[in-house]
Amino acid sequence: MKKIEVLFITLICFVFSEINAQETIVANIEEYNKTIKNAKAGDVIILKNGVWKNVKLNAYGNGNKEKPIIVKAETAGKVIVSGNSTLNIYGQYVIVSGLWFKDGNSTYKSVVQFRKDSKTFANNCRFTNSTISYYKVADGIKDHWVDIWGKNNRVDHNNFTGKTSPGTTLVVWLKGDEHTENNHKIDNNVFGPRPNLGTNGGETIRIGTSTNSMKSSKTLVERNVFANCDGEIEIISNKSCDNIFRDNLFVASKGTLTLRHGNNALVERNVFLGNGVSNTGGIRIINQGHIVRNNFLIGLLGDGYRGAIVVMNGVPNSPLNRYHQVKNVDIQNNTIINSGPISFGEGKDDEKTLPPINTNFSNNLIFNNKSSKNVKFVDDVSGITFKNNYIDAPISAEKGFTATKINWKELQSFPIPTSNNPDLLKVIKNSKSAEDDITKSKRQIFNAGAFNLDSKRLPKALTLRAGPGWKPNIITPPVKPKTINVAPGEETLRKAISKATPGSILTLSTGEYILEKKIKITKNLTIIGDKSGASILSIKENIEKPIDYFFRVNEGIRFTISNVIIDGENSKPKYAIVSPDKKEASLYNLFVNNVVFKNFTNTNGGSVFKAYTGTKADTLSFISSRFENSYRGLNLSYDKDNMGKYNANVIVLENTVFKDIEEHAVNFIRKTPSVDLIGGKLIVNNCVFSNVYNQEKGKVLRINGIHSVEISNTVFCNSYKIKSPVDLKGRFSFIKNSLVHDSGFLKANQGAKKENVLYKNPKWDDDNLFIPSNKSPLLKSKNGIARIGLKQ
Repeated sequence: MKKIEVLFITLICFVFSEINAQETIVANIEEYNKTIKNAKAGDVIILKNGVWKNVKLNAYGNGNKEKPIIVKAETAGKVIVSGNSTLNIYGQYVIVSGLWFKDGNSTYKSVVQFRKDSKTFANNCRFTNSTISYYKVADGIKDHWVDIWGKNNRVDHNNFTGKTSPGTTLVVWLKGDEHTENNHKIDNNVFGPRPNLGTNGGETIRIGTSTNSMKSSKTLVERNVFANCDGEIEIISNKSCDNIFRDNLFVASKGTLTLRHGNNALVERNVFLGNGVSNTGGIRIINQGHIVRNNFLIGLLGDGYRGAIVVMNGVPNSPLNRYHQVKNVDIQNNTIINSGPISFGEGKDDEKTLPPINTNFSNNLIFNNKSSKNVKFVDDVSGITFKNNYIDAPISAEKGFTATKINWKELQSFPIPTSNNPDLLKVIKNSKSAEDDITKSKRQIFNAGAFNLDSKRLPKALTLRAGPGWKPNIITPPVKPKTINVAPGEETLRKAISKATPGSILTLSTGEYILEKKIKITKNLTIIGDKSGASILSIKENIEKPIDYFFRVNEGIRFTISNVIIDGENSKPKYAIVSPDKKEASLYNLFVNNVVFKNFTNTNGGSVFKAYTGTKADTLSFISSRFENSYRGLNLSYDKDNMGKYNANVIVLENTVFKDIEEHAVNFIRKTPSVDLIGGKLIVNNCVFSNVYNQEKGKVLRINGIHSVEISNTVFCNSYKIKSPVDLKGRFSFIKNSLVHDSGFLKANQGAKKENVLYKNPKWDDDNLFIPSNKSPLLKSKNGIARIGLKQ
């Protein structure tokens, strides 16, 4: 065939393809299915504005780079995909744009997936300019919002907010050669709030799996925003090789970018802002060949596995799903400001015995204006080369770091080192690439930190625009309390709690609920026992790993428990309930009603309730409850040396008994120059304290420094050795209409008031249940004011 004929035929085909390319508006799933079935390269299918409910959208076809097949909303954000719906993208060069997935109740495993089935995948396809918000999917750890298969696909300029179910938000799969070296791109997305899942599987992004972690993915994750992504410790979980994480912004997210499995990741120019939120972390490093450079980490409060930069220990002959030794890793030019400690050899234990080797840690900069630990050496660091690292902190004598005073300037409220740092400029002069002329050296990358000298621009991550081109008005849906009936037995309660949705009410039958593992309350929950019988919570005897508490109430959580017996007899745990972990400072609430705590006799610092250092409850309420045969009651004293710190805004004790308590019923302390300064309140009404801290220097209520203590209608008895059950101080504290018998004498100083305090025999009819006789001065008819002791 002559050349001119070939050219003519090609031109005719091009003209006809342009003519045949169509733009079609479809109003329902039937019209859509008919249109997509016949779609050709260059066709545009427009979904009419409105609600598309219970639809399976298959976006497929064979487009090309110049003329993709496009499926888009008539108006971006006005096409609502809801109910039992899903989107499958597959074929070549298919783009889906402008959809909003919300009000979902799906039985599908994915909201969006880049495949049709296990044999048909997407290549060079794109999901963009869309939103998925609070979309319910089938309840299981394998349920995701976005599953990326195939190669060269892109997920960009989307908003993913409010995944509350188990399972990772977005997953890149490498199962099969058709998915390796995929070159996917995940960019300019907003990953919005995700609550703590309370277990593994709550990552925001996962690339690969442990099984396929030695395969190359070559996925690029850049210019995304991760805001309040608290699903689990791994915000991003890297489980494959050769991935890039660049120019991303992490804001107040309780976790880390974790290089969990796989090798040769590049982590650069990311910004981590803790915003004063506890457990916010930076970068955790495992495996080999990684480069971690030019990252900016500020105000991160996590430590241990959630530190600013964490270099882990490895496991000898580690299987794929454990911890490979860190080696051949380069960590350079990172700036860490007012954050938790960098940690080397983290996780060292009987299994993780291999410290990092052949690792370079150079040209990094630490600043901290607090006297806190900035560097932790958990294991041997002889395999790490430290060079030209600088620290400006009250505690600056750290191995591998040179103490120096760093000169800063503020750029849009962010601290940036200036060129007026002669010690740091020496690093440039001594570096291999440095020039002798300091003026020219200033143009080079600042070799001790993440910024250019005299930088006039913030990192890209602080100036990026992410999310769709339209603004979704995302409203957090109200959570309807779900009632879950839990049968007695081993671990039935813990398993039910792990599956419960926020706000759930768990009802317990008469019987024994045995724990083998401690329970962390990570969502608002209510536990209600059987009023007609005893719902007993206990710990299994002779368990391999004894547990130290029954429940931990996480920060920001409201936990209510009623009508149960919590028994510490088996395995002798230290505590029944504890506060969030130390320094987790967000307020939490605990409401206890008609609960019996008994046999918490561990004398090694034990108590029925413990508040850790740096935590604060808004309200701790114990009503119609009973504490008996225990070492201590409520212990909120661990901030006693920290000026102005205290562990609860309000403690309420009402109609409650403390009987046979070896030490304090309540130990509530604040270090303060004046008790009249507002801070801390204890309300005690209609309570009985019998045989509590019955020692010469004992105190039933130890309330040093607490601003307001209000005691009324309360009995102190059977502690005959003590001199005073309580010392009230300050003009905002009082005790009135109460009775003291065989328990010393009350003290009230510095303006505290005592009114109608009786020193008489209470005359019990039942001295175990504390029921007064007809002649008792506790009765209103006898004292003329109000009932003292337990209410009828």
